[in-house]
Amino acid sequence: MSSTVITNIATLVTNDPSLGDGSALGLVQDAAVVIDGDHVVWTGESSKAPATDNRVDAGGRAVLPGFVDSHSHLVFAGDRTQEFNARMSGRAYSAGGIRTTVAATRAASDEELEANLTRYLDEALRQGTTTFETKSGYGLTVADESRALRIAAAHTDEVTYLGAHIVSPDFADDPAGYVSLVTGEMLDACAPHARWIDVFCEKGAFDGDQARAILTAGKAKGLHPRIHANQLSYGPGVQLAVELDAASADHCTHLTDADVDALANSGTVATLLPGAEFSTRAEWPDARRLLDAGATVALSTDCNPGSSFTSSVPFCIALAVRDMGMTPDEAVWSATAGGAAALRRDDVGRLTPGARADLTLLDAPSHVHLAYRPGVPLVTGVWRRGVRVV
Repeated sequence: MSSTVITNIATLVTNDPSLGDGSALGLVQDAAVVIDGDHVVWTGESSKAPATDNRVDAGGRAVLPGFVDSHSHLVFAGDRTQEFNARMSGRAYSAGGIRTTVAATRAASDEELEANLTRYLDEALRQGTTTFETKSGYGLTVADESRALRIAAAHTDEVTYLGAHIVSPDFADDPAGYVSLVTGEMLDACAPHARWIDVFCEKGAFDGDQARAILTAGKAKGLHPRIHANQLSYGPGVQLAVELDAASADHCTHLTDADVDALANSGTVATLLPGAEFSTRAEWPDARRLLDAGATVALSTDCNPGSSFTSSVPFCIALAVRDMGMTPDEAVWSATAGGAAALRRDDVGRLTPGARADLTLLDAPSHVHLAYRPGVPLVTGVWRRGVRVV
């Protein structure tokens, strides 16, 4: 292994408040980062950087941790363009929503599913995402859910079993039977390939009692909970997430004061997914309310073919600043350190000694440009595990 210094960094985001300006982002001006192998071994002012084998000049650009996208649905086939077009055009559309994707995914080969997955992973990587979580949920049979997780596990450690996305069309008249399948044979087949278990706790999907049974069964198999909670309406999802020590409650659009207090006084991260609101014209989550209460907030893409077909964390940062009450600093922290917290990781989402060497170089002098210049492809370099990949 050889060491490399990236120097002449205009603004370095470390996410360590003990460094630099003392803010949550730990901003260091005129900075350098030293990588040895696949880890960061030093950060600080350029003038104090130690000698290394190699040198990279950042050219007065900003460097920040690689984005941590803690919520995506990337193992799927098909396309829902017509559904989106109808929704945005104000026309009624009666196709099957998630069920449309389920049918296409079931019909696809393993090779087709993996090619689709890697396409969107590469797309995300070019936009600075170096850690991602992804879920099953578009198979809804034992064989299709387990193969989705097996395919995903070849590309990330952060794999989530979401057999409880919706009640399978095969069990339309027997939702209790489907819950039994999800907590029994399907769980047995899927658990070896996953780290997490998730459930869509919402009217029209799974109620609080069903969600508790599903997540509890997953915990008994060694999977840790995360929950689609309170997206479309007020409901029990957030309270259940806190009760079960879920790593993350995701969406969090419709919250009572008790929900906000519960998140603020727990280890459960509130993961906000502004791409979903953008793509459905739904009510924006109130990030300001959560942050002011002291909750930990993550930002993620929710990349999926139906309600948030974006792999761009920078786009989500811009939306969060414009429409959800976040400052640029808060949004960048939530898309890096916040995402890491939602995955209960301390080796990513920061640039301090011992962290994994995942870095994003912007063609801009400050991280603020991610919100200041929305839609502009500012990511000009990406290092993953110490290797430049973009």
